[in-house]
Amino acid sequence: MDYVETLRVFRTVVEARSFTRAADTLGVTTPVVSRAIASLEQRIGSRLFHRTTRQISLTETAERFYERCVRILDDLDALEAETFNEAREATGVLRLVAHTTATVNRLVPLLAGFKEQNPKVCLDVTLVERPVDLVGDGYDMGIVLPYMLTSDTTVTKLLDRVPLVIVGSPEYLKRHRRPAEPADLAEHEFVAVSPSIRKPALAFKAAEGEIAIPLKFGIASNNPMFNREMVIKGFGLGVLPEALLFEDLASGRLVRLLDGFELAEDAIELRLAYVTRTLMPAKVRAFIDHATAFFAANSLGR
Repeated sequence: MDYVETLRVFRTVVEARSFTRAADTLGVTTPVVSRAIASLEQRIGSRLFHRTTRQISLTETAERFYERCVRILDDLDALEAETFNEAREATGVLRLVAHTTATVNRLVPLLAGFKEQNPKVCLDVTLVERPVDLVGDGYDMGIVLPYMLTSDTTVTKLLDRVPLVIVGSPEYLKRHRRPAEPADLAEHEFVAVSPSIRKPALAFKAAEGEIAIPLKFGIASNNPMFNREMVIKGFGLGVLPEALLFEDLASGRLVRLLDGFELAEDAIELRLAYVTRTLMPAKVRAFIDHATAFFAANSLGR
């Protein structure tokens, strides 16, 4: 019998004023109760009960011990009940980390809908574009790109594939010959994704296999919004998420290039990340279900 259970036996004996009645209440035999009390007395080094053949009474030590024992056991029961309720009902703080630009225009409606459905959950949201360690950084969930995950044990679920497009500004294309085929890209300057995130090359599908084109670049960053602005200003071509470019393409600030050629990696994966599939808090399960349904209805890769 562990120590907490021994304390429960002691409390029951005190309140029942009888070893036998305590045993009946706990559903055990009287010798089990006697052994538990003897073990507790040996542990604390003091007698807890005066015993006669007909009745028991508490020692002074037992009276003091009982008061604190009750507080401890009540606190444990309250903690267990609270934890059990959290496992069944979505409550508490949900700490979420999300890629800033990959979730642009969708994070607010996603979280607004979740909050409306789960009002007892408090959202603590961090927006980053760097690698993250969910456990080490203290996050419950992540909406991330694959390069952001630092642990191969993290559980992930594909939410969406965000299409990538090759674009340039009219100003840049006035100064440089417009590429007609993938090989022409080798002559052009790019505003690139940081080499630590993605290799500075583009691969295209072809009948004979993939064709890889190395990219020259004078500017690189980990932020697609920054890259977009630099491409608009004419510092080079860019390979950017289409979700960022709808207005730019419609207004003519940017022009799509090589539409007739298929990129080998034509989209970036947006993934939901969490630590484990087992014993998940209700708030985590609720967010997984909500995010899955939300992105199924609002996919950019359809």
